[in-house]
Amino acid sequence: MTGLVLQGVNASYGKSHILHDVSMVIGKGKVVTLLGRNGAGKTTTIRTIAGLLKPTSGTIELDGRDLTRLRPDQIVRRGIACVTEGRGIFTHLSARENLELAEYKGRSWTLERVLDEFPIVKPLLPRPGGALSGGEQQILAIARALMLDPVVLLLDEPSQGLAPVMVDRVLEVLSRLRTTGLSMLIVEQKLDIALEVAEYAYVLENGRVALHASSRELSSDPAIVNRYLGVSV
Repeated sequence: MTGLVLQGVNASYGKSHILHDVSMVIGKGKVVTLLGRNGAGKTTTIRTIAGLLKPTSGTIELDGRDLTRLRPDQIVRRGIACVTEGRGIFTHLSARENLELAEYKGRSWTLERVLDEFPIVKPLLPRPGGALSGGEQQILAIARALMLDPVVLLLDEPSQGLAPVMVDRVLEVLSRLRTTGLSMLIVEQKLDIALEVAEYAYVLENGRVALHASSRELSSDPAIVNRYLGVSV
């Protein structure tokens, strides 16, 4: 099967069993959101896919190739890039230097392409990472992840802690990315953003997949959303 496939994944922190038989599919060129209340296991799922936490059982495959036991750097080379909740940019380097660190010849996402696709990045280039606002840092983190030439992009809470105007700009970037054919798995607390950007959603409850449906189906069933997420559509 093409795309990113998790099958029966279990993961733990020490003796705390967090993910329970999680299975999901992010098809080639598809945008999927991962929803759930705080503590449901969303970030743990992202960390497990990225190789930052090893699953205790189950498999993770990308286009039929097993990633389950690979190191994080090997997983990146196989085509999975991750924008973590903390963004992880180098604050003492300029935005340009942050991007150039991830650039390699022969990849489809070059600095020129990033600037062409996302002109919003260009004014940031000479500025130190630490001098950027939270939203600007998030956009830089997404741009840097693209420089790794991913097949699948993982994003953990891309709008968290941002001012409304920067939330709109990040949403513009994600919407633009969707048109490039890049597969994405997005953890997002703001339900309206998640359902606008993603075509399909998985809902975690206590580390288990409690529900999966198209974004349109979820949007049309407020009772289900309120039951699992405690919010109104």
